[in-house]
This record gives sequence, structure tokens and C-alpha cells, in this order.
Amino acid sequence: MKNFKIITLALLISLGTGLTINKVCSQTATPTVIKAAVPQQQQVIEYITVNPLDVVTNPARYLRKNIRIKAKFDKFSTLGLDYAPAMRSSEKYISFLIQRPDISNHDIPLSELKIFLKKEVAEKNIDLDAGDEIEFTGKIFSTALGDPWMDVDSFKVLTIKKPKKDTESN
Repeated sequence: MKNFKIITLALLISLGTGLTINKVCSQTATPTVIKAAVPQQQQVIEYITVNPLDVVTNPARYLRKNIRIKAKFDKFSTLGLDYAPAMRSSEKYISFLIQRPDISNHDIPLSELKIFLKKEVAEKNIDLDAGDEIEFTGKIFSTALGDPWMDVDSFKVLTIKKPKKDTESN
């Protein structure tokens, strides 16, 4: 009989405690839901339109700055990928080169500017050719080796060179 009273008392205490915990949890959950329902304001990022040669000449000036570049595409590359001081993994990113804007009679890439694009975006633009005009925005995240290293936020194709006509006939 004594054991029965102890078990009954323990059961009542545990039930009473459980009810109290449930009431506290349900009261604290309500404000959390209300806070989550409040929409967050989107941050507007402003970009500075720059000449890529200025960025290459003075990379420290543009470090952690949001910039916009309009240029001629040269080619996709693996330049700068997996370099530890400015790590961008070759599993997630591809780099690309733009043509030097100061040379018009040859196609010479501006290899000093390391530009990284997520692979998903690059795959959508795989048909780009050297000379196609592009515009991209992003942030200079490093100046390792004295060069600017840039993450691309947005990538847009402005004009595509006219396709070369097939000179051979069947």
C-alpha cells in the first residue's frame, strides 16, 4: 500500500509538471511565430561602374567594393581556382576572362583580373564566344598576389557576335 501511494504521488507530480511545461512552451511559441511572420527588408546593393584596367592597376582601392564591368568576353577558364589565399573551389565555380579594353587589333585576355562565376550560371552561357559583349556585377573579395579577385553576383550577355558563315559547301 505504501508503494502504491508513492507511485501515485510520483505520477501526479510528473503529470502536473508536464502540463506546466506545455503551457510555458505554448506561450513562448506565439511571439516567435509573430516575429517570423514579419517580412525582412531587402537590401539594395549599389554598384560602381568601373574600367577593368583601373581595377587591375589599383586593386586595393576596390577591395570589398561592389563594382559593375562592361567588357568583351574572352573565354571560360580555370585560372585562380583552388588557390588557398583566395579560395574558390573548382567544384562550385568557374573563372572567365575578359579581353583587354586597351588593345583593339588583337584578342588579349586581361588575366590579372580573376573573375569567379558559379557553375550553374556559366552552364547557361556556355555558347559564348570571344568578343561577345557582357556586363557583370560583383565584389572584389581579395587582392592576393597583387591582383583583384572578384565574385560575380549577376552576369548578363549584352550582344553576341554574328555567327561565322560556313565557308565550305556540300
